[in-house]
Amino acid sequence: MSDDGLTYHVNGDLVAADEATVSVRDRGFMYGDGAFETLRVYAGEPFEWVAHRDRLRRTAETLGFADAVPDDLRERVAETLAANDLDDAYCKVSVTRGAQPGKLTPDADVDPTVVVYVAPLGRGGVEGDPVWDEPATVQTVRTRRPPAESFPADAKTHNYLPGILARLELRRAATEEFAADEAVMRTTDDYLAEGAASNLFFVDGGTLKTPSADLPILPGVTRSVVIELAESEGFSVRTSRYTLDDLREADEVFLTNSTWEVRPVTSVDGIDVDIGPMTRLLARLFDERVEREHYGGDGSEEPADGKAPADGETPADRDEG
Repeated sequence: MSDDGLTYHVNGDLVAADEATVSVRDRGFMYGDGAFETLRVYAGEPFEWVAHRDRLRRTAETLGFADAVPDDLRERVAETLAANDLDDAYCKVSVTRGAQPGKLTPDADVDPTVVVYVAPLGRGGVEGDPVWDEPATVQTVRTRRPPAESFPADAKTHNYLPGILARLELRRAATEEFAADEAVMRTTDDYLAEGAASNLFFVDGGTLKTPSADLPILPGVTRSVVIELAESEGFSVRTSRYTLDDLREADEVFLTNSTWEVRPVTSVDGIDVDIGPMTRLLARLFDERVEREHYGGDGSEEPADGKAPADGETPADRDEG
């Protein structure tokens, strides 16, 4: 997707996309020493802003620069959306330790780099279309999620190397006939963890299951909303440690992240999976919540059939969060 004509917010200023730069000595660039959040914006308002802001601050605290997250970050997001005349958008906010000398040990003084990046997406809610054009196919990869003792799993940092390596595995395994949409990653002791850029859910005997947050996963904001919606409907929800066989034998499977929202899965390692009633209901409940909270509707409208991606988007675009 072209950035032509877009405007970003860089260190307190609105800057045209073709003029927006950060220093080559920025530690986010050199070492992945930065925090970020990916958000969906519906009708001009970021979805679950407080949850995203709080996680950004927790990540920055883990990295040792909690005070670098500006108090006016929400205003910077609003200014960036207004400058681009966007009501429905993808939004990424990044905070790094800033430019410092090229040595591993960071300086104690922090002059952070703060960037707000936006791009247009289609309308959400019951009248909207998802960014994906088809349900997902997923494939297990050899790349593992690092243990939390080595890499804090609940920190959303610029260092996304495990997810990148997992996606590269998918690329190498792809053929002209088949290419999986998402990688299923496991822990070093073979428990299910998450997708390269998504959280993993499956349904077994009427129970909604997802890997526990005590595993090295990033507990997504959309994941939390889906669990809340399921519990509000009285569904049995269980977070625990699961094996690959549990996933392959599941009745239903779906993925969540901020831009995909709720994306059904129809194939796991070549095994067909039905899009079942719980997946359909949770996707509808999610759309209805967005409709009520952001578009002023009562959330009772029928969702559109044959949903297609927003103009210019592909299933692999804008997929982390």
